[in-house]
Formats: sequence, C-alpha cells, structure tokens
Amino acid sequence: MILDHTIPAGGYWSLEVRAGRVLRLTALEDGAVCSALIFAAGHPVDRLNIPDTLKAQMSARIRPPMVLMSDRGAALASVTGSSLDWHDCLTGHSLDRHASGFGPSSYGADRNDWRRSARYGFLSELRKHGRGPADLHACVNFFAKVAVGPDGGFGYEPGHATAGDWVTLRAEQDLLLVFSTAPHPLAPEWAPGAVRASVEAGQPYGADDPSVTFRPESARALAAAQAVLA
Repeated sequence: MILDHTIPAGGYWSLEVRAGRVLRLTALEDGAVCSALIFAAGHPVDRLNIPDTLKAQMSARIRPPMVLMSDRGAALASVTGSSLDWHDCLTGHSLDRHASGFGPSSYGADRNDWRRSARYGFLSELRKHGRGPADLHACVNFFAKVAVGPDGGFGYEPGHATAGDWVTLRAEQDLLLVFSTAPHPLAPEWAPGAVRASVEAGQPYGADDPSVTFRPESARALAAAQAVLA
C-alpha cells in the first residue's frame, strides 16, 4: 500500500494520485458520503465534466465500469469496482446554508465537531493548491443515491451506504482529488461518517478491460488520456 488515510466525519482532505494507481474509498460508518472534485494535475483548467460523463455513457449515476471524463474529453479515472451500483452526481455539494440549517455551530462551542459544508471544505483544500472558487465544479457524491421520484423531483435515499461499502478508481492521468465528508445537501439530518482513502499500485490493462469495452465513448476517452501521457 502506498498511502492510507482516514477522512474524519464532516472533514475534508486532498491528495495527488499518479496515473496508473488505484484509489479505494471505504465508508467507515453507516450513511457516510464522500463528495469529490477531480482535476487533471498536469493541466491548469482540465477537470471533471459531469454532463459529458453522463451523456456519453447514457447514465444518470456513477457506477462501474464508467469512465470519469474531463472537459477535454479525456479519461481522468475509471470506476473499476464498487459494492454499490449508484453514486450520486446530479445534486452537487452542500453549501454553508445546508450546514447552518441544522442549527448554530462554531469551533468555540463544538471544537472539531463544528459543522462545515462541503463547499467550506473544498475551498479550504483548493487554497492549498493555488486554486479557489472558480475551480469548484459538479462533483461526485460517492456512497449517496439520489433518484428522480414520481413527482419529478430528486429523492434522497438515507442509509444507501453502510459501513464497509467501497468504490475503487483507477487514475488514468496524474490527478488532484479534493474530498469532503460533510453530509449530502439533501440529507435530512447532520450525521456525517468517516471515509478511508487508500492508494495502491495498479496493474496494466488491455483492450478487454471493462471500462474500455463499456461504450465506444469510454474507449475514446481512455485513448485520449493515453495520448496525454505519451
């Protein structure tokens, strides 16, 4: 194992992952959610493009063996496995008003348990990498499920993930990833969960890889990522 880190409940963290390595996220508590921003580390503006990722792969959720695509149409990461078949990417990350909606909270009163939104955590981490509000983009809320209900609105499913659920991402380029474990913006209560992030060396893959064969658009995105690395 190259790296092993626990993101505390309601916390935030960032890391760079080199191309070819595999990141595994594991929910350590029931109901955990891990919101994620993904950037191409070697390009100043290339980042995860949720609309293109979904449109190209005919989906309204993230699941294996989908490819997470960048603004330039290149693969950033492949979802190589998951204990869940649904990770939300439609509703965005929580804002300060979502956190404050659960009542007043401050460091002075609550110390490290004070409530911070995903936006607060994202911006805190982005500043460490010379980035800021302009770099916020549509995220993936790993371990969360939001589906369209009978009334046409979004329906959040509490408890979609339980302790031990996991997802693995293979980095197709050098990546910068930014995480927050604040509750989902549609969560009915403030009950964040911790998430473990571990990085291991990956294995070479060929033309029969599930992410390559998933859709022609997935194969093209992976080929574009290889061209970036060449």
